[in-house]
Amino acid sequence: MMYFRNRRHAAALLAEKLARYKGQRPLVLAIPRGAVPMAKIIAEQLEGEMDVVLVHKLGMPGNPELAIGSVDESGHVYLLEYAHTIDFPDRYISAERERQVKTLRERRARYTPVHPPIDPAGRIVIVVDDGIATGASMMAALLSIRTKRPKKIIVATAVAPYDSLQKIQGLTDEVVCLDVPRNFYAVGDFFQEFSQVTDEEVIDLLRQGRSESEKTKSMSEVSP
Repeated sequence: MMYFRNRRHAAALLAEKLARYKGQRPLVLAIPRGAVPMAKIIAEQLEGEMDVVLVHKLGMPGNPELAIGSVDESGHVYLLEYAHTIDFPDRYISAERERQVKTLRERRARYTPVHPPIDPAGRIVIVVDDGIATGASMMAALLSIRTKRPKKIIVATAVAPYDSLQKIQGLTDEVVCLDVPRNFYAVGDFFQEFSQVTDEEVIDLLRQGRSESEKTKSMSEVSP
């Protein structure tokens, strides 16, 4: 079992594993909010660009921390298999979907002024999360990205259980996971420091990422 000091430590290790993509301007997409600091580090190390892919889990009735699925900002819902075995009101999924899509669109409205979305079409895309638990959010992210025709999709994460990695294999070209423990309860258990990342921090990191991307682009345009 591997323990990470913090997200920065995990990001540095992932960047080492992904070093072969340096110089190919990969697009590093973070699942907010925890993965955004990691995506910035990876993008810097690989000389790529960073952005976010907006998805949110759909919580279990009475236990919102437990995911039964996820939704992307366009409203597409992905349900985990066991969700179909749960008895909940017919309106629950649609109501939860509406609530989370509203949150995602509000988040996009805050992020876009400092960092307009980058088109992944034809790009090598690295989708980053600090850890994968059920796999619901990552599945929704991958389904959303694939519709935009990237050249290649790589999933990069610090830790995940084996069964969750199996779920995403068919939607990605490559998976880089630093630790696949036998016993998995929560992502935060594998980090010594795992503080919450705020929207304000995300906005600041996106602003920095955009500035660095524009600087790199400008330098490449004037190079002989």
